[in-house]
Amino acid sequence: MRKKFLILALNPGSTTTKFALYENEKPLFTESVHHSPRKLKEFKGILNQYQFRKGTILKALRKRRIDLSNLDAIVGRGGLLKPVPSGTYRINKKMLRDLHIRMRGGHSSNLGGVLAYDMAKELGIPSFIVDPVVLNELEPLARISGLPELERKSIFHALNQKAIAKKVAQKFFKKDYEKLNFIVIHLGGGISVGAHRKGRVIDVNNALDGEGPFAPKRAGTLPAGDLIRLCYSKKYTLDEILEKIIYKGGLTAHLGTSDVRKIQRRIARGDKKAKIIFQAMAYQVAKETASMASVLKGRIDAIILTGGLAQSGLLIEWIKERIKFLGRVILYPGEEELSAMAQGALRILREKEKARRY
Repeated sequence: MRKKFLILALNPGSTTTKFALYENEKPLFTESVHHSPRKLKEFKGILNQYQFRKGTILKALRKRRIDLSNLDAIVGRGGLLKPVPSGTYRINKKMLRDLHIRMRGGHSSNLGGVLAYDMAKELGIPSFIVDPVVLNELEPLARISGLPELERKSIFHALNQKAIAKKVAQKFFKKDYEKLNFIVIHLGGGISVGAHRKGRVIDVNNALDGEGPFAPKRAGTLPAGDLIRLCYSKKYTLDEILEKIIYKGGLTAHLGTSDVRKIQRRIARGDKKAKIIFQAMAYQVAKETASMASVLKGRIDAIILTGGLAQSGLLIEWIKERIKFLGRVILYPGEEELSAMAQGALRILREKEKARRY
């Protein structure tokens, strides 16, 4: 009889804390706790949210009468570390140090590894991360920019892109992910468009701070000269410019909100500005997709639309009408991040894989 492993998966986001308990592949429960921006502003920096986020998780587990001593592993969302290959990594002190360093002005995903490590250490069990956002499989040509001192970076929704691509490969093609070519479009608070060739993401936009389509919160690619002049205008500090690009750009900058449901209601009421800005985001997603088609030399088995915003019929309609000429388009809305994390840890516990060392 196969042993039952109990795994806790943690995924802190910019305004949510998502977590789930798995018995092997089976989810026993999944929870997503929303935090108001006003509440999070009470904490200076992401690291100071640690106790608040931990308390949120423990409170929910106590409410469900979960005995933590029964856990076999805890897996956290991988954050802004040094570039790494795909895989499941055991959290060590070196990774923990880098997670702390890069949390200053970084992303809330960095808290995932810190929470997993500390909670697991208290229980004497292993902790892991899986396919962090800095997963780097770029081809040599894809790394080169127009300035030698500015190499292109791979920062994207690696965990969900890989997980969804593997599911689509099995469900729609009955083949291994490593035998197919996909363009995967993750539509969320940030938007990433990746060229997946035979199991490797050989090119993708930096979805955090400066490439590709603008998104609900991200500014995406900007006119370089004008951005430089804005930086030197003395109107903004370095941190303020970064905040504009990463957290206050895109739909937020143009329309004052990142909530697509509100924007769609405005469009339905005849708001012409909301419509053209929302259309422009779809336009930029389609343009980036066509760019990735050239990376794959047109050999595309499918284009996959995923992420939370893939549930927006209006956005999907506008994107599809511009990309359908490239090949088969498959809609797979939502996210598989918690499941992918748990399965990554499970492969290590079952000794089907060896944990990578950071």
